[in-house]
Amino acid sequence: MTNEWKRGEYVINTDKERLDLDVIHSFLTTSYWSQGIPLETVQRAIEHSFTFGMYRDNQQIGFARLVTDYATFAYVADVFILEPFRGQGLSKWLLSVMMEHPDLQGFRRWLLGTKDAHELYRQFGFTELWWPERFMEVLVPDIYTRKG
Repeated sequence: MTNEWKRGEYVINTDKERLDLDVIHSFLTTSYWSQGIPLETVQRAIEHSFTFGMYRDNQQIGFARLVTDYATFAYVADVFILEPFRGQGLSKWLLSVMMEHPDLQGFRRWLLGTKDAHELYRQFGFTELWWPERFMEVLVPDIYTRKG
């Protein structure tokens, strides 16, 4: 089921068919967290995520996705608003819509990673890990830019 929210000239929509993969890939491939990411990887990530596209006049201007089991856990990923549209509170609206979505309530844990948007996410209840010693990772930071 597709959901849609409107605020002035902006729309947030959960319809994957409406997403502009070129816009999403173009942004992600130059972002600090997924530099050089292949289009096929973006497509596969979207296919297996709950997505939120933001539009103005049918042009995609923002995006966020959740990796979730819809019961206990959600990982917030790939949140962005294109540069010309920043400074209008759109990322806050996008996060509000996502976190208040009726299908995403009652989770034990929401998780995300950020280099520079800590203050934005704090407004939505995110904090540093309660028990960082309990978390582990396998990290391959150059996975998309490696040759061979």
